[in-house]
Amino acid sequence: MNKHTKPKDQILARTGIIYGIVVVMALAVFIRIIVLQFVQSDKWAAMADKIVFRRETDKAGRGDILSDDGRILASSIPYYTVYMDTRSSGMADTTWANGISGLCRGLSKYVGVNSPDGWRSELSRARKRGDRYYLIKRHVSYETLSYLKKLPVFRHGKFRGGLLYQPENSRIMPNGMLAKRTVGYVTEDSTVNIVGLEGSFNNYLAGKDGFKVQQRLTGGAWIDVENLETVHARPGYDIVTTINLDLQDVAENALYRQLSKSNAHHGCVVVMEVRTGDIKAIANLEKGSDGGYHETYNYAVGESTEPGSTFKLMSMIAALEDGVIDLDDTINTGDGTVKYYDKIIRDHEDEGLGKITAREVFEHSSNVGTAKIIYENYKDNPRRFVDRLYSMQINKPLGLQIKGEGKPVIRYPGEKLWSGISLPMMAHGYEVQMTPLQILTFYNAVANGGKMVKPRFVTEVRDGSWPIKTYDSEVITNAICSRSTINKARSLLEGVVENGTAKNLKNSNYKIAGKTGTAQIANTKYGYRSGARISYQASFAGYFPADDPIYSCIVVVNAPSNYVYYGNVVAGPVFKEISDKVFASSFYRNLMALAPTEDKVKKAPDAGNGYYDDINKTLRTLNIKARRNTDSDWVRTRENGDTLRVVDLTLMEGLMPNVTGMGLRDAIYLLENNGLRVNYSGHGKIVRQSPQPGVKISRGATVAIELKL
Repeated sequence: MNKHTKPKDQILARTGIIYGIVVVMALAVFIRIIVLQFVQSDKWAAMADKIVFRRETDKAGRGDILSDDGRILASSIPYYTVYMDTRSSGMADTTWANGISGLCRGLSKYVGVNSPDGWRSELSRARKRGDRYYLIKRHVSYETLSYLKKLPVFRHGKFRGGLLYQPENSRIMPNGMLAKRTVGYVTEDSTVNIVGLEGSFNNYLAGKDGFKVQQRLTGGAWIDVENLETVHARPGYDIVTTINLDLQDVAENALYRQLSKSNAHHGCVVVMEVRTGDIKAIANLEKGSDGGYHETYNYAVGESTEPGSTFKLMSMIAALEDGVIDLDDTINTGDGTVKYYDKIIRDHEDEGLGKITAREVFEHSSNVGTAKIIYENYKDNPRRFVDRLYSMQINKPLGLQIKGEGKPVIRYPGEKLWSGISLPMMAHGYEVQMTPLQILTFYNAVANGGKMVKPRFVTEVRDGSWPIKTYDSEVITNAICSRSTINKARSLLEGVVENGTAKNLKNSNYKIAGKTGTAQIANTKYGYRSGARISYQASFAGYFPADDPIYSCIVVVNAPSNYVYYGNVVAGPVFKEISDKVFASSFYRNLMALAPTEDKVKKAPDAGNGYYDDINKTLRTLNIKARRNTDSDWVRTRENGDTLRVVDLTLMEGLMPNVTGMGLRDAIYLLENNGLRVNYSGHGKIVRQSPQPGVKISRGATVAIELKL
């Protein structure tokens, strides 16, 4: 540069050079962007498809929860999200051109959403855009996916036909709300909500997650690919419960009707097998804002309340075992009132029972008589009474297989809340707290000859049909008291039904043994009374048949509000309906057929299961009332007094339908339309089927059915 050039000119020259370089560089970047975006876009997109991967958790399929006979209470059913790769590298133009019309007709038929022309328009636009992951439909069943795989274009598979699908699982309960709260659930974060068997056995049911490798497609969508890093998930194990679905259905419906009739707030019922402690049915219903009853809380397991008169069995056994009273001893109940300090204890009879035996005290549920027996014999040594209760294990939690058990409260003399009235109040079921299941466990021990067994909900954990872990019956104590005291206690419980407060449950076919309970419910804010209103809890606990007990049962109805609250008329009928139906469906069936006709209530006939239009036509011809609770074409009928209840047959894909009670024509139509083969024998209605309803079954399997007139 010339030495005579001015400094200003030098600066301008250098600046111009810099600007020129910047412009050239910017132009080069712009040209490069144009080339990448438009000229080489396919090349780089294809490369991105090959090299962009990610590692994701492969969620394990959750195990099934099964009833005692293998029917499904809860299961994870596979569903699929279906996509189409409209620019699949292996798809020939001729495959698209020759098959698109047939594909669109099939999509309209099996997927819906659009007409064939609508699907053709949508897919053509997607192909023009180059969509590699075009959504066809979410939540597609395995059966529908099987049909889609056979359609034109799709039948060529993933690479030549562009059919892509991602599996997902949905937890279902095929039997609706039957035992819903006991079956329970877990949330995604299993540390937050752990409810029922789903929560307590989550470690077995959840399985073990694996890892899957996913490849990113154009547009940002991801699809699973096989890779050396892939670790397949291990599905969860199945658990076999003690729940009997038929007995559960009976118990839940009986409770529902009584709660509705009594306009009660909530209630529960539990049926236990005497010998094993197996819980065969457990129902918990609470009135919702819609006026109906739903399973919202496991009251049988979790609600610890003052039991009232059902606790008198514990008090009487303690007195008999200690030898301070015998059944023929006389107790003066006077006018039906007795006062301890500032507390007056009353009988439910207005004029009292006067002088009666200890047996009659129990049979007529005398609060005064029971309080006098315990107070007068233990007032100088109340620890002796409470120690006897403790020796019968009723002060300890049962340690159940499901979480949430309420804590029993049996106060001990000298504790903070012990007072001068504690002994007589405890005698007839106040100042103590127990859950319905804890009370039932004690009554079950009496039925079991004194042996107390722990309630059992699960018998086995399975990997397919292979047992992983079994749970035997557990004995809490071999004898809650002596054999002679047990015999006396059983005669007392029989006397309640034969001669006492539960005479309305007596029948000529078999004997029931049990005890009624009517307790005032205490509120933490205002005690037992709010103004003129008192809230009650009605209950009945017992077992049947009394001479050879098979099942024990407790029914608790909380806050009946139609001015009828005694245990014998609120809870007792639920117990009797359950025992009657068990009795009628067991080995006593022939004896029931011989029962006197005057003892039988007029009931609607058995209409069986099947196609609703056919059943309804028959019912209308015979002028039989029916209440339909479903819009389903396939229904089952349930006796409900003189009216039939028509409910959904609950057909679930992959599960064996219930064809019991159907005619042969309906059964064959239903089963063959579900892809099953049928072998049958006999004539009339179906009385037996194999596999059992609710069991997993695959298309093409054979079903055996037996019919009888």
